[in-house]
Amino acid sequence: MKRFAALAALPLLLLACSKAPEPAATAPKAAPVHKTMIDWVKPVDANIDAIFAQAKAANKPVFLYWGAIWCPPCNQIKATVFNRQDFIDRSSFFVPVYLDGDTQGAQKLAAQFKVRGYPTMILFKPDGTELTRLPGEVDSSQYMEVLSLGLGANSTVKESLAMALGQGPAGAATKMSADAWRMLAYYSWDTDEAQLLPKAELAVTLDKLARNCPSEYAQPAARLALKAIAAGAQLKAGIADKTTALARVHQTLSDPALARQNADLLVYYGGDIVPAITAAASPERAQLLASWNKALDTLNADVSLSRADRLSAVQGKVALAKLDQGKGQKPPLSAELIAQARQAASVADKSTTNTYERQAVIPSAADLLTEVGLLDESDTLLKAELPKAISPYYHMLGLAQNAKQRGDKAGSLKWAEQAYADSTGPATRLQWGTGYVGKVIDLTPEDSERIEKAAASVIAELEAVPETFYERNRRGLEKMGKRLIAWNQQGKHATTLKKLTLQLDGVCGKLAADAQAQQACSGIFKPSTDAPKA
Repeated sequence: MKRFAALAALPLLLLACSKAPEPAATAPKAAPVHKTMIDWVKPVDANIDAIFAQAKAANKPVFLYWGAIWCPPCNQIKATVFNRQDFIDRSSFFVPVYLDGDTQGAQKLAAQFKVRGYPTMILFKPDGTELTRLPGEVDSSQYMEVLSLGLGANSTVKESLAMALGQGPAGAATKMSADAWRMLAYYSWDTDEAQLLPKAELAVTLDKLARNCPSEYAQPAARLALKAIAAGAQLKAGIADKTTALARVHQTLSDPALARQNADLLVYYGGDIVPAITAAASPERAQLLASWNKALDTLNADVSLSRADRLSAVQGKVALAKLDQGKGQKPPLSAELIAQARQAASVADKSTTNTYERQAVIPSAADLLTEVGLLDESDTLLKAELPKAISPYYHMLGLAQNAKQRGDKAGSLKWAEQAYADSTGPATRLQWGTGYVGKVIDLTPEDSERIEKAAASVIAELEAVPETFYERNRRGLEKMGKRLIAWNQQGKHATTLKKLTLQLDGVCGKLAADAQAQQACSGIFKPSTDAPKA
């Protein structure tokens, strides 16, 4: 998930074999009467058992959506998928569960279902068995195809994975249906949280799947191969067989249909893949960059893609243009690329009218302007959107980052502090608060009074309930604790840390009924070997 890498890890597109996939034969037909809205079911007090019991009694799958009001890709899903009439109609055939990260009990349920990044969407069988995880950043029509495959599936993705790897009956892999291979190819590995595979095994396993995929299923095989290369490019060991990887990438780039079907991978992983399989300043690098940029230009011009995806194609070009920059170096980008970025941002701003979609598009457009050095124009776009935005405190983070890039520490902290002050919802406020603490430590480590005040404010808002110390909440607090411990190197700020520890102890002491939550709470200010440097 790269579009908003600081806040969530984001997903994929879909298509299938040598032709666009048709809905599975066993998938339910369209509802005879159109509905006007989705009848979302929202868990009460983290009690989801009753919902699964209802689904089992009705013999309906469960569709679980996990998101947040501020989350840009979540709002993109709302604007392009959840508002589709065919999705609304299809929701009659499953139990749609809406789980917002700020609602009571949500973080504890997130730990139960192992969901972290917003958005995560999971399809369950009526008996509660997880069928598949659906990709979040998708072309909406393709998303419906993925959903149709899931609803009509005879096997879970976990079962299909075992068969595809040769762990099932002899010859099972060759007997797997095209739909089963498609589900593996378009499974949301990015929001999987290592449910099927340890992260370290992902690249080699995806490569094996690509090789095992029958030749007649060319499109799923190509996607699995590209996913394997993207995963391998992010490993320290890198990609061993660069020649084969380069050939596979060129195969996708040279085929317009394959490039379109793998648009998400081309948009978000070029900056990882290109340097992993070619040497800087080599003829191979030049040829690959030319082909990749051509494919991104085609995606940017593709009106069947959402505005956010088309913006991301231009962002992908900028990432490629910056590949060979040394640390701290900022050679000028071409005037043509800067003009393209400015035009893409302007068109996105003027043509996006859906309120939900703007929550995704405007930060993306502003980020694009920032990436090409147009910080003032990025600020203007973000500031103009603040009065209209669903969650303006998200946009303030962009303003804070722009100020930091200018060297304006005071301005950066002002926007970060305001973003924290304006944020709403317990989980969101905790995330923005711990982020603000980190920014104060980064920019003004000598200002112990401000750091203490910021951290004390976060702790003061913590509810002494177990869910406060689960999933995203717990991770945010642990990160804040590590930053403060690192800041207190050699005991320079021992008095401040002692005050904060005593304050937190008061919260932890009220969690005796939940040992796991109490342990997480009491461990926040305990030194660890992996504490980051200040």
